[in-house]
Amino acid sequence: MLLYYITDRAQFAGNEESQHRALLEKIAEAARCGIDFIQLREKDLSGRELESLARAAVQAVRENSSQTRILINSRSDVALACGADGVHLRSDDVAPSDVRTVWSRSGANSKKPSPCIAVSCHSPEEVARAQAREVDFVVFAPVFEKKGLPGARPAGIAALREACRNEVAVLALGGITVENAHLCRDAGAAGLAGIRLFQEHSIAEIVQRLRG
Repeated sequence: MLLYYITDRAQFAGNEESQHRALLEKIAEAARCGIDFIQLREKDLSGRELESLARAAVQAVRENSSQTRILINSRSDVALACGADGVHLRSDDVAPSDVRTVWSRSGANSKKPSPCIAVSCHSPEEVARAQAREVDFVVFAPVFEKKGLPGARPAGIAALREACRNEVAVLALGGITVENAHLCRDAGAAGLAGIRLFQEHSIAEIVQRLRG
């Protein structure tokens, strides 16, 4: 069961400095507890601010795990500059092949010529297109109704099951809880992704319950 923590520092209490510190502590905790992937998804930051935070996040991961891989949301340039493991792309983002080309030409990641590339998908058709573009995995969302967004129509388990018929690994996102995680697993999901699932709980406990 692959686990993917997606960050949102705005959900932490306090001012920007406090949120920044809490986020880095949570990233370090996630790495220590065996989370497979972490996506730094702080889209409101400027490029310079994001790069600064990304460097600190990469350091937090490296100091706590040799297995956890950290991806930067959409910004391949920032991912390269800070030494991240790859990028998470939108469904309408740049082509994964373009990211791999830029990555291979950069001396910054000569020891890691192939980035990890994930793509957000919202339908089985998008998952099929992503598979054809040779991504490492996709995140299918929203599976369930999301807390705080009752108007967002969930795709549902049937759509997740159809998406999982593709050969690419599919991670379920959107309203995922410990209680409904088994439904995603039974539908064929290779893993689970979440923000609140990890940020609002002890990650060690969540990992044990999901993998135990």
